[in-house]
Amino acid sequence: MTTRAPERLSAAQVAESYYVALSGLSRRSADRVQVLWKELDRRDLTASWESLVGPRIIETVTAGQAAAAALADPYLSSVVAAEGADPAVGSRVRPSAFAGYAADGRALDTLMYLPVITTKQSIAAGLDETEAMMRGLNQLLRMAASEVTSAGRTAAGAGIAARPTIQGYIRIAAAPCCARCAILAGVEYGWNAGFQRHPRCDCYHMPAVLVARGRGRHGAHGLPSNAVTDARTYFNGLSRREQDRIFTVDGARAIRDGASITSVVNARRGMYTATAYRQQLRATREGTTRRGAFYRSERARAIARGQVPASGRGFQLRSPRLLPEEIYKLAADRDQAIAMLRRFGYID
Repeated sequence: MTTRAPERLSAAQVAESYYVALSGLSRRSADRVQVLWKELDRRDLTASWESLVGPRIIETVTAGQAAAAALADPYLSSVVAAEGADPAVGSRVRPSAFAGYAADGRALDTLMYLPVITTKQSIAAGLDETEAMMRGLNQLLRMAASEVTSAGRTAAGAGIAARPTIQGYIRIAAAPCCARCAILAGVEYGWNAGFQRHPRCDCYHMPAVLVARGRGRHGAHGLPSNAVTDARTYFNGLSRREQDRIFTVDGARAIRDGASITSVVNARRGMYTATAYRQQLRATREGTTRRGAFYRSERARAIARGQVPASGRGFQLRSPRLLPEEIYKLAADRDQAIAMLRRFGYID
């Protein structure tokens, strides 16, 4: 009787397993922290934190960070092997180097004490003691889970840089995800590109081996059903209510009208209030630099009108780039709204 060799996992299946393992570590660390938080003495939060609870929470989170970082090498080696390359090539990460401090570089004990401050401030403001403790706990759980996940992701990024066979990575988001993660999902980055994330971000690396470009949005096959690799597909799969919640009511409306999801989401990154059309309106600085798409289109518009020479010399951007919701307020009808969306660079 012959024994059938186990089927080797694909790179996508390895990535899914890694995501599940990292999420599990993050969740278990948060569960342990929750148990420890209950041991705080409400009569003297600071003393009980410093003498007993705080050090044990720091120890728990640090251990979670080290365990998360230790997942990086097996994960990357498995991906490289699944892609047919030599997993032995390259240096290895040191898990302990990613543990014991916060993702923003500060001391972990300083960060983890913030929920105690939040609880004290809530009580001083008149909030019920139980509700105040719950508010502090929720903040602590978010921090603990985020720091463990961040350590794992940072270690994976270092491991990618240390392995010459890995040319970059594809960012995979896990639904449900926020609008910003959605527009970054499926994009391929170079091996030295940082992994931008927000607290409790569920995105993870999908290493791109051997081939540096062209594997992005169309290369991540076999991923779990909740994997997001294309913002438009993700948006279209949401109910109208969820579209409005995640992308804002007016942002979702603009996207349904044909606006670029990336333009709509990025527009909110540089918001400010400007005077236009004889009123105060919200605008964005996104795309308004000399190399920005809106700047270039407005310059071309001025050239076509004969306001500046064909070289564009002397052009100055005077029109603020309005946000989609302000466009809807101003537009008299659907045709005018679409024309303004096109002028302000949200649709082609």
